[in-house]
Amino acid sequence: MCAYRRSVTTAAPPVRMPALYIGHGAPPLLDDALWSGQLAALAAGLPRPTAVLVVSAHWESAPLSLTATAAGTPLVYDFSGFDPRYSRMTYRSPDASALAAKVTALMPATQSVHTHTSRGLDHGAWVPMRVMYPEADVPVLQLSIPTHDPQTLLELGRRLRPLREEGVLVVGSGFLTHGLRFLRDWSIDATPPGWSVEFDAWAAEALARGDVDELAAFVDRAPGMPYAHPTVEHFSPLFVTLGLADDPGRPTEAVIDGFWLGLAKRSFAVS
Repeated sequence: MCAYRRSVTTAAPPVRMPALYIGHGAPPLLDDALWSGQLAALAAGLPRPTAVLVVSAHWESAPLSLTATAAGTPLVYDFSGFDPRYSRMTYRSPDASALAAKVTALMPATQSVHTHTSRGLDHGAWVPMRVMYPEADVPVLQLSIPTHDPQTLLELGRRLRPLREEGVLVVGSGFLTHGLRFLRDWSIDATPPGWSVEFDAWAAEALARGDVDELAAFVDRAPGMPYAHPTVEHFSPLFVTLGLADDPGRPTEAVIDGFWLGLAKRSFAVS
């Protein structure tokens, strides 16, 4: 009588992920072949994540909050003035309850984390995810911005750092310049205004030096202010991303640069 040995297949351990700060664009980003191609190439060059956690400029809420975890939760269409087809788009990512539990466990006991039952991903999350992971086969969860204090956000990133070891891609989603009210030309290839160019160059140099203190003082020190950021929510996710780095002061280089609508789409990764 022959004896058969049953083979056991074990899942490969998760690959440690970098963390990203990206410009998320508005829904028309989906029609921009250059930028969407850059985002797609960025995602293709990364290890396959077990899940994605997005900190989007478009959700400011304290205490910390998480979007609904159920698979296929409807999206938030937090924009107007665009073609109505964008408000019919979907992104039905898988259940993200396991990621929600991990995020909650990483917060201090004194910090409550509220999980919504119906709020879905806003366009700061679902627009880039439709480009980066178009099959919607990776769990995606969104975490609110609880404050705009750079040091508090750096600490939030530090607390989230263990997620990288579990294969989770954490994305700070904003825009390196976001002075929409000061734009005069709304074409995709518009010549960027001086305040956008100057702020982008200043940020690029500070990132290349790993100068977190300089970046944290952007309101007072950055050229182009306050035009580049009349409100600061699109710059704030950058500090969460820097906090996720093993060494936030390590020099950082762009993975995407250039301009869109005259706004700086500079994006970077930290390890």
